[in-house]
Amino acid sequence: PLGLSMLSKKTKYAFHALTYLGKKEDKTPVLISEIAEKTKVPKKFLESILLDLKKAGILTSKMGKGGGYYLLKHPADVQLADVIRMFNGPIALLPCVSLNYYEPCDECVDEETCGLNKIMIEVRDETLKIVANKSLQDILKAEE
Repeated sequence: PLGLSMLSKKTKYAFHALTYLGKKEDKTPVLISEIAEKTKVPKKFLESILLDLKKAGILTSKMGKGGGYYLLKHPADVQLADVIRMFNGPIALLPCVSLNYYEPCDECVDEETCGLNKIMIEVRDETLKIVANKSLQDILKAEE
């Protein structure tokens, strides 16, 4: 697990696709090729990303004529933290401060007295305060 040093391409692509679908007023299914073209996301990447978002219950799809992907959840219910964890892994910068992916650091002598641990807990908490309280709706509002 890399942690949130930087969002992976896959994570950014997921947000671009979700934003594109979130802007669709009528919520009609959108073809992968259209999403790929409009968001500049490579189609081969997009297919697996959309499948993961569907498995997570964020999107759904319709087969056949007029088929494609569309949002299942309301944009306000798609938390940024969930999407980041799904595609990027832990939000914490160190494994010893991760809430969902905790592991002791290999070289650590004593977590209780580690100053770096204490500061990274603060970084994690402040980051979480933002991404856990922001949703796809906030991205859409920021782009209006």
